[in-house]
Amino acid sequence: MQDENGNSDNRSTRSIRRELTMDEYVKGVLAGDRTILARTITLVESNSRAHMDMAQEVIKRILPHTGNSIRIGVTGVPGVGKSTFIEALGGDLLEKGKKVAVLAIDPSSTRTRGSILGDKTRMDDLARDSRCFIRPSPTGGTLGGVARKTRETMLVCEAAGFDVVLVETVGVGQSEISVRSMVDFFLLLMIAGAGDELQGIKRGVVEMADALVINKADGDNKRRAQMACAEYERAIHYLMPATEGWRTRVHTCSSLAHEGVKEIWEVVQGFMENIGSSGVFDRRRSRQSLGWMHAMLEEHVVDKFITDPNVSAALPGVELKVSSGVLPATSAVAELIALYEAGKQRGDP
Repeated sequence: MQDENGNSDNRSTRSIRRELTMDEYVKGVLAGDRTILARTITLVESNSRAHMDMAQEVIKRILPHTGNSIRIGVTGVPGVGKSTFIEALGGDLLEKGKKVAVLAIDPSSTRTRGSILGDKTRMDDLARDSRCFIRPSPTGGTLGGVARKTRETMLVCEAAGFDVVLVETVGVGQSEISVRSMVDFFLLLMIAGAGDELQGIKRGVVEMADALVINKADGDNKRRAQMACAEYERAIHYLMPATEGWRTRVHTCSSLAHEGVKEIWEVVQGFMENIGSSGVFDRRRSRQSLGWMHAMLEEHVVDKFITDPNVSAALPGVELKVSSGVLPATSAVAELIALYEAGKQRGDP
């Protein structure tokens, strides 16, 4: 924007970027203001102490307006078609009048800490629809590949009125366990004929899934997908159910051809009715809230310990001794804890 002399006028930019008040954050989220929604999530993701304190206060104030969405985790190895599946499912949900939020957990480079993927650019149709909100969240190298603030982000989206929250994991490591602990329905996407080497993820994840979906069941691959479906049906028959009172089943679909996707949503609806009437839903949400509290407590305690002046000063030397084989890890831990406790007894800050 330029003034009458042709000079750039940054007043609108300054207005947009000014710090919002607590009331503005809360009111904007509850009104479904997409700009303020995005800024609130940025606030939640910030590591600044001032931002973290404000974010927690915002979360506390919007909490009564949360908990009304269906939370769905979608996982699978890279290349299985998670983004295409989510776009197809999201499109169906929009047609049904639902508001959809997609939290796409984006893997970060371990060197630059920058995001590697751009999920928003891989869901073109959803990204253009005002009823859908897509938030790629870089993991920042977090253990398991799950963004540290995903739970809070989910609450913000719920308070903004989104009916369905889809959480896409990177499909590696411990991320599935973390996402399982924060969603209602956990869906594992697979492809036929990929081989166990590519789908090594499935061994530890199948028993956590509420539904297995063989994706890319189209063209020449359709018959292989049907065979894989039958094979997995036989295998999961011997597993403990992932959710009390619910039998995990295997389905096929083609996200690209948009075949079988609507049926997957029907499965989710049947699941929600089942766990809602049996009380499993309330018990699961309650356990998840407690788990969230304990996870945050552990994170806080570890951070407080590591940043203690006595511990942080001794840590490099202790790490060197452990890595060179001079000091056992157990002795190193005992040594660091002793330093921490001695400092507290002296009244060190």
